[in-house]
Amino acid sequence: TVIDEFIASAQQKWGQRSSLVMLLPHGFEGQGPDHSSARIERYLQLCAQDNMWVCQPSTPANHFHMLRTQAYRRPRSPLIAFTPKQLLRRRAAVSEVSDFTGGTFTPVIGEVDGNIANVDRVLLCSGRLYYDLLDERTKRGDTRTAIIRIEQLYPDPVDEVRAHLANYAGADVLWVQDEPENQGPWGHFYLNLFRSLGISPTLVSRSAGAAPSTGLSKSHAAQNAEILAQAFDR
Repeated sequence: TVIDEFIASAQQKWGQRSSLVMLLPHGFEGQGPDHSSARIERYLQLCAQDNMWVCQPSTPANHFHMLRTQAYRRPRSPLIAFTPKQLLRRRAAVSEVSDFTGGTFTPVIGEVDGNIANVDRVLLCSGRLYYDLLDERTKRGDTRTAIIRIEQLYPDPVDEVRAHLANYAGADVLWVQDEPENQGPWGHFYLNLFRSLGISPTLVSRSAGAAPSTGLSKSHAAQNAEILAQAFDR
């Protein structure tokens, strides 16, 4: 109620602006429904007229620049940040010191591996799932699949995504998410970002569910393995 009445609609209803920051734990890590989802889909349903800034940074430096940018953003608006707990201890989720001392927040991070060539498949994703996809690609020795991370969920980073996809003309595009089909960014992106880009990516996700995730670790592992298989199998 507080979020609906005073955060998402503060400017339109009350003429008030704030730089409030909400850091919400979010990450499908096998700990059960109560530990998985900060309900990305609900916040994105409340987004319109640039009323909030919604992000899910995947690197320490981008997290830092997100907070730094928020402190100076004008006009002010609330920042909703989804912060996977797993990235606090994942070895690949690191940044160079120079990434902190220079640069700015990056709404979309393109492919960073120079060995990826002759790309025929592009995976769009967000959050901690990127590192699972990266590990799977390395394990398979796949050099034809590029991975693009969407760090800013709203406002829709249309121009940034378009610029990265332009590097892979003719490639199949997939949207891969941890969340079930009826949750996560998929619904918002399908109606907004992807429509603006004129693309219809193939969805790779868990099946639609009433709960955010399964409560069984074995089921979680099996679902995660299925997502990775669908993302890379040709």
